[in-house]
Amino acid sequence: MKAVLPALARPLLEPKLPADLAVTWFENRDQAEAAVPDADIAWIDVQGAAASAEIAASGEKLQWLFTMRAGVDDFDLDLLHQRGTVLTNGVGLHRVAVAEYTVMGMLLAAKRFDEVLHLADDHQWSTQPPGNMLLDGSNALIIGYGDIGRAIADRLAPFGVAVTGVTRSGRDGTLSPDQWRERLGEFDWVILAAPATEETSALIGDEELTAMKKNAWLINIARGEMVDQPALLTALRKRRIGGAFLDTVTPEPLPAGDPLWSEHNAILSLHLAGRSDAGMFARAAGLFLENLAAFSSGGTMKNIVDPERGY
Repeated sequence: MKAVLPALARPLLEPKLPADLAVTWFENRDQAEAAVPDADIAWIDVQGAAASAEIAASGEKLQWLFTMRAGVDDFDLDLLHQRGTVLTNGVGLHRVAVAEYTVMGMLLAAKRFDEVLHLADDHQWSTQPPGNMLLDGSNALIIGYGDIGRAIADRLAPFGVAVTGVTRSGRDGTLSPDQWRERLGEFDWVILAAPATEETSALIGDEELTAMKKNAWLINIARGEMVDQPALLTALRKRRIGGAFLDTVTPEPLPAGDPLWSEHNAILSLHLAGRSDAGMFARAAGLFLENLAAFSSGGTMKNIVDPERGY
């Protein structure tokens, strides 16, 4: 059995790997691409999800592909399914970091602390707070009430935020995909935390932005493709909504001349939410080892991606 694994994880993995597993440790994309065609197992997370997916597509013999990313929309799921490759992702690894980032973004927006920092940088002592919204007593709609969505709700509860979730099935008192749009005007916060699928592409467009409260904020910690960006820019400029906290945009990186960079009511956090956790890589290694044991023994692996659903 042959495996292609990241050299960065070698100190965490090597002492616990079975002796009969032949491992190629890669340090860069070229090394990963050279080794993947002969591999049975691969953990290929290089810089950029698209690059990781391109490398994985060369693994014609892969039986199991591991990624520490939660979103797998860049991978060719149909191709992997046709080859019989099991794909497992990193759902759960990013839960706390992304949930904390979401709450931070909401607090930042409520108090416009980004403007406070600009005032301080300019040595201006203002007696008027640039933001005076309260989380307490506000209402949040979380579109995508899965692992991360529920973690966000747990952290918003102590702040007095009433949360309504949206799920594919409308389970446990959540709204279903055909119910939430008619209620958009009820919420102070619209939070995108759903996986990227064909159904969620351009989920928030002109119609949805128009239906939101004029002081409501859009929080996107999911995928940039879920938002019609030109429509969002128009809504921000015409003050149809309060603002947008965007951890994800499209494309990434955002081009230097894109107007979102300088839009007053758009706060960009550069897709750093999931990376803001020093212990995530160690947990990813632990998840890999746990799944490797299950894979080797024919047991049940964690976080198997459903190719039809896309997550």
